[in-house]
Amino acid sequence: MNLNKYQMKEHVSLKNMNTYQIDTQTRYLFEPKNQEELMLFLKEAKENHIPYFVLGNGSNVILSDTEYPGVVIKLTHFNQVKYEKNFVTVGSGVKINQLSFDIIDHGLSGLEWASGIPGTIGGSIYGNAEAYKVSTFQYLKTVTFLTKDFQLVTKKKEEISHGYRTTWFKENEFSIILAATFQFPYGKKEESLALIKDRYERRRKTQPLDLPSAGSVFRNPSLENPAGKIIEELNFKGVKIGGAMVSPKHANFIVNYQNATGKDIKDLIKLIKEKVKKERQIDLVLEQEIKSW
Repeated sequence: MNLNKYQMKEHVSLKNMNTYQIDTQTRYLFEPKNQEELMLFLKEAKENHIPYFVLGNGSNVILSDTEYPGVVIKLTHFNQVKYEKNFVTVGSGVKINQLSFDIIDHGLSGLEWASGIPGTIGGSIYGNAEAYKVSTFQYLKTVTFLTKDFQLVTKKKEEISHGYRTTWFKENEFSIILAATFQFPYGKKEESLALIKDRYERRRKTQPLDLPSAGSVFRNPSLENPAGKIIEELNFKGVKIGGAMVSPKHANFIVNYQNATGKDIKDLIKLIKEKVKKERQIDLVLEQEIKSW
């Protein structure tokens, strides 16, 4: 297979493409110009047994420390946003925090909760990202994606199983989200911006925004018993392995405080899970996705 025709970059650092800033790289980086080029590559990759995966904004993943031997796909050019009254169709490569401000400028609301989330639309749908009891699926109408057999499909939200920070897409990882349509309520710009400011101040006081992390590490077992509270009660705040540390601000955050490796982060996760299981008989569910190769 001739990869040169896709104008791929070789031996590319992924440090600035994952929010943990793990210093790793990929053999090839591919940013398809459009859907046709993406489909052509996927079919050829399957025929030639070339490994690949799609990386959104790297905000909910833990990458391995060695070079990925295949192709990392970034849907950077899938960045179109189209408005029809309060219906918004958006490409999967658009960052959800940027969209949250864009819809406000168009007189809409409903994404204020996402103003501090650095993920893409595709990644946010994939994991049903949420905050302040509002999820990506709340105003979602349809999702357009490629199946693992490269069929282009559009499904209504009701046809896609989803729950607390999980979706059908997580169980079908070779399906690639291309675009989505939302229906947002109309809103008032001043009220939306005030809400965003208030929530930013709350995050600034309680979350480690000054250090690289990938957000919440574990799903909350319940609203009454959040993961951060459990981990804090077991005295994990400030615990370190290598360059990874449980945040002193919020125990459900692991931060890269000193050139942490993916192994440092995974070892710290394992230590937390084992202690919580032993002391509280709770199996914490990892929210972040480990990419192994």
